[in-house]
Amino acid sequence: MSAPSGRRIEAPPSITQLAASAVRKMILSGELRPGDRVVESQVAGTLGVSKPPLREALRVLEQEGLVVRTPRRGVVVTPLTLHDVYEIVTLRHDLERLAVDLGVPCRAPERIERCRAALAELERAAEAGDAAAVTERGFAFHVAVVGLAGHRRLEEAYRSLALQLHLCMAMNRRARRTHETLAGDARRHRRILELVEAGDPAAVHHELAHHGDRSFLLEADETFPGGSPESLAWLEQVRGGSR
Repeated sequence: MSAPSGRRIEAPPSITQLAASAVRKMILSGELRPGDRVVESQVAGTLGVSKPPLREALRVLEQEGLVVRTPRRGVVVTPLTLHDVYEIVTLRHDLERLAVDLGVPCRAPERIERCRAALAELERAAEAGDAAAVTERGFAFHVAVVGLAGHRRLEEAYRSLALQLHLCMAMNRRARRTHETLAGDARRHRRILELVEAGDPAAVHHELAHHGDRSFLLEADETFPGGSPESLAWLEQVRGGSR
């Protein structure tokens, strides 16, 4: 007997999928940081799984770009240099600025609704105390803000930074953990939505520019190797603007 139309039965997640989700959460919560080695025996013991499904899970995360395999260290969380952070953060800010220039005030109510829905998901994750989910939902909210422009190629360019932004957002969340709660993180995002709803692009620009990555960036040269002349000069500008 076939299932009634429209009532598809979803298969339960496999051990590999559950292990991939758990390790992904460890990375996005900042428990595992860029460059950290993923020790299979330790992680398998922590998750209560055997090594074969964990290895399959790590292959999934490798395809996503969250981990890489190195000749001598094995599997590590994808490393970031200071120059990587410089490129990611500056490109992110420029793409968001262009999106706000094109999309605020918003001419399409459904785009505002998308932002509201993304914020609601973020707030639910914050209430649940799930730091990794807050990072993921925060990214989805920023994608929705970029979507205000109604510019498909701009949104695709922003989404192409997903991996790097997730890693940077996880590091940012870890840096702010001592002085900001998950609820505080959600409130900062709600403030952006309020300014978008008010149709004030200058205010949205200001809020995004001071959105909370200062504490993360101020110590970036101590956290990430590989500082280039460009990234070090940029970091000095960031520090100067925070004074």
